[in-house]
Amino acid sequence: MSKPRKPKGRPISGWLILDKPVDFGSTEAVSKIKWLFNAQKAGHAGTLDPLASGMLPIALGDATKTVPYVMDGRKIYEFAVSWGEERSTDDLEGEVTAASDARPDEQSIRDLLPKYTGTISQIPPQFSAIKIAGERAYDLARDGETVDIPSREVEIFRMTLLGVTADKAHFEVECGKGTYVRALARDFGRDLGCYGHISELRRTFVAPFAEEKMVPLADLVALEEIEDRDERLAALDEFLIDTAEALSSLPHLPVTDDQAHRLKMGNPVILRGRDAPLAEAEAYATVRGKLIAIGEIGQGEFRPKRVFG
Repeated sequence: MSKPRKPKGRPISGWLILDKPVDFGSTEAVSKIKWLFNAQKAGHAGTLDPLASGMLPIALGDATKTVPYVMDGRKIYEFAVSWGEERSTDDLEGEVTAASDARPDEQSIRDLLPKYTGTISQIPPQFSAIKIAGERAYDLARDGETVDIPSREVEIFRMTLLGVTADKAHFEVECGKGTYVRALARDFGRDLGCYGHISELRRTFVAPFAEEKMVPLADLVALEEIEDRDERLAALDEFLIDTAEALSSLPHLPVTDDQAHRLKMGNPVILRGRDAPLAEAEAYATVRGKLIAIGEIGQGEFRPKRVFG
């Protein structure tokens, strides 16, 4: 019987909040970070199109277990809509599918914004990762197929007009999971009777990570000049954020060393005391600041669902 293959790379865990450059795909960015950090595992929370820049949270090691909690968080984008053309991809990459000489005035744009605030119905772009009969919409679109993508509800918490020029308007949007900013640009243009597409897009926030946590890719790549491997990796590790920071929206339960040992074995721990939480669908436990488990609280116990090394 063959021995299990030893994983390649270091068993490091944590979040890197990458400032992704334009013309760099999300998958490509994850691969680059995994290689730079010599990490065993890596994944990202929320894809950014190659033409978009900004915050791309990348999870290394055990932090990949917390990706769903970041995927569900609020996001903030700054974007520009160029008027006069609708495109097949709803951004600069696509072919022009409709055109108009009309241009909206500032007041018309402002009057439109309340329609795009709150819970709205949105049809994702033809070039999107939505699955249609088991296939990605963008694969069908590349094959020349026009697919009927059903509308879905998304949450827009805030839509702000930042500035207007003759052929373009700049916006900032705070939105929930699953919102396509490209679709907003498309629908703005249709409602204003002038057509439109995304010409600039930058993500500045993914809850719970603040904008100042972002690290430019160039800063990380520059560390390749450090010849000593251990010194180079230590310098890179300084940019990592603790895994538990992704769980700041959940209730926190500090535990003792003995309780932590039980949780690592997959066993529940009894919660005692007047201040012990009574019931929580999800919470996370730490020992001396280190993440041990995500689980549920009920009937006087914390029951682990995901355990961290």
